[in-house]
Amino acid sequence: MITPVILAGGSGTRLWPLSRKSYPKQFADLGQPDTLFQATVKRLAGKEFRRPVLLTSEDYRFIVTEQMGGAGVLPEAIFIEPEPRDTAPAVLVAALFLQTIDPDGLMLIAPADHAIPDGDAFRGAVAAARSAAEAGSIVTFGITPDRPETGYGYLELSGDDHPEGLPQPLKSFVEKPNVSRAKQMLASGDFLWNAGIFLVSVKTMCAAFAQHAPQMMDHAQAALDGAEQDLGFRRLNAAAFGQIEKISLDYAIMEKADNLQVMAFSEGWSDLGDWEALRRISDKDERGTALVGAATSVDCEGSLLWSASEGQELVGIGLENIIAVAMPDAVLIADRSRVQDVKEAVAALQVKGAKQASQFTRDHRPWGWFDSLAMGPRFQVKRIVVTPGSQLSLQSHVHRAEHWIVVEGTAHVTIDDAVTMVTENQSVFIPLGAVHRMENRGKVNMTLIEVQTGSYLGEDDITRYEDVYSRK
Repeated sequence: MITPVILAGGSGTRLWPLSRKSYPKQFADLGQPDTLFQATVKRLAGKEFRRPVLLTSEDYRFIVTEQMGGAGVLPEAIFIEPEPRDTAPAVLVAALFLQTIDPDGLMLIAPADHAIPDGDAFRGAVAAARSAAEAGSIVTFGITPDRPETGYGYLELSGDDHPEGLPQPLKSFVEKPNVSRAKQMLASGDFLWNAGIFLVSVKTMCAAFAQHAPQMMDHAQAALDGAEQDLGFRRLNAAAFGQIEKISLDYAIMEKADNLQVMAFSEGWSDLGDWEALRRISDKDERGTALVGAATSVDCEGSLLWSASEGQELVGIGLENIIAVAMPDAVLIADRSRVQDVKEAVAALQVKGAKQASQFTRDHRPWGWFDSLAMGPRFQVKRIVVTPGSQLSLQSHVHRAEHWIVVEGTAHVTIDDAVTMVTENQSVFIPLGAVHRMENRGKVNMTLIEVQTGSYLGEDDITRYEDVYSRK
């Protein structure tokens, strides 16, 4: 069977401020029924697929399990990468793992943040590529281009005649071109966009690493052998994983291998790598302007107005070819031709120490989320949402006291030795230093307003005594 290997550890910044390191685009709400991650998981599920193997980071492990639950798919394994090492180490670890449970199977390597609207058509392309992969080829999926795109790498075809609807030989990889070169490649018909999706047998992938990147093998095996079970995750050994070369799969293997074939796919695809890509797939008015959320256009043309703020209206007047994105704590205004430069803006924010560069006002936790509503020198007001069946850690604070007011659902609150049920419109006071916890034993979300007072209100003022999520 085919095991999907889903790479879900990326923290892309070109969709800032919607996508940030703390909650990147694969998990974000893009106005669709599913997130990109959930759509990927569903697309690679069915009778021809085994349960997926996922690789992600420490920061996203609980987001992954929550969203997989929402997608109704169970994982074969979720590996936690101790640090970012690019795609080659992640794929190698997955291949070595599959060598132990399905050595004769195939692996379908896919990023978690791509949009493919026609899942049936993509599964059909995978089925068409299967024989070539079983015969020992590495099959990469190439997207038939419909414009001279400069933001993608390309795959050059051999130009030889080949049966339609089946993989064909790959001549070379081509780096992102300039506009002139992209127009030439589009006109020739001999180039496809590089989607970074691969179908290959487990044996072939392991052999490719042994031949082209042998220096990575022992460290990857040690990281896998030293992995520790942590709740439903497998935490790769940090020391060994940190010794693996930081390199992409394309550079480590694909550009060296001589057994590559390309499966062309023409039914729609986007890596949603920037705001122009998101504008392109969004519904537009008669003047080519896309409106998302509480957004209003007055004589705007060829623009994108995206509002993701509750109770905030975004209005554009007379804009042409402009990207305007409004978030609760950050606003982006950019010319459509400059959307690739958003990464530079994020880097500039990081230099000045702006938390908006990587953090949202909403902080996702394994039990739900919270956001800050107001803050002063000695107080902070938060909204806290706890999902059904979840609980916070048993904890205390050195520098702050807390007052909880339940506004939705029911909280079971522990304060030292007492456990109290607090319902809507009721409140409870947590004295400074008291050992406390809240639980949601109900069937709906529990929401409360927390008022903190004290000399220091940082999130690191927590002493944990018990935690079902094994946090320190």
